[in-house]
Amino acid sequence: MKKNKISKNWVNKQRKDIYVRKSKVDGYRARSAYKLIEINEKFKIFKGGMIVLDIGAAPGSWSQYVSKIIKNGKIISIDLKEMEEIKGTIQIKGDFTDPNIQKKIRSYTSKEIDVVMSDMAVNTTGIKNIDSIQTGELCKEAIVFSKEVISNNGFFISKIFMGETFNEIVALAKKIFKEVRVFKPQSSRKESKENFIICKKIR
Repeated sequence: MKKNKISKNWVNKQRKDIYVRKSKVDGYRARSAYKLIEINEKFKIFKGGMIVLDIGAAPGSWSQYVSKIIKNGKIISIDLKEMEEIKGTIQIKGDFTDPNIQKKIRSYTSKEIDVVMSDMAVNTTGIKNIDSIQTGELCKEAIVFSKEVISNNGFFISKIFMGETFNEIVALAKKIFKEVRVFKPQSSRKESKENFIICKKIR
């Protein structure tokens, strides 16, 4: 009964959610597109000709949005799940933390990457502290990897959760990047502990 109640609450929330309705009108695969749109409007990240790596890309709304902006650029999208094709993107199905997959990512570009963006999150257990810690570990792996592939003036964007690993992630980011900001878009649900870390310029 409890599971059914949670499912009904989720369905009702989705129906009332302005960003869910807007995503259908605008043709985005998920409401998460608007989080990245807000991030870009505030921090002025994307422009034509960029090379962008989208980690944890499925179902692909972030790649959809970026593909509209970076004309003549390149998007490499990676996820454990299959994704429907997005014009102008290279799609990799696999585990980002696998060294062989990281090698494959590098093989798709001879240049440094301009933006590494990550909306990765673990499959939730329902135990918020555990989910926060595990998603935080993915974020840290993405930060460390970005140091190896990103251009000197490049951006790193990632979802993070308020929790035990939050300060640790911010501290790690500050060791690697000169500019580090934390931002919560309006399109991120108020009850969610979700925030986004936006980093710029490798040290």
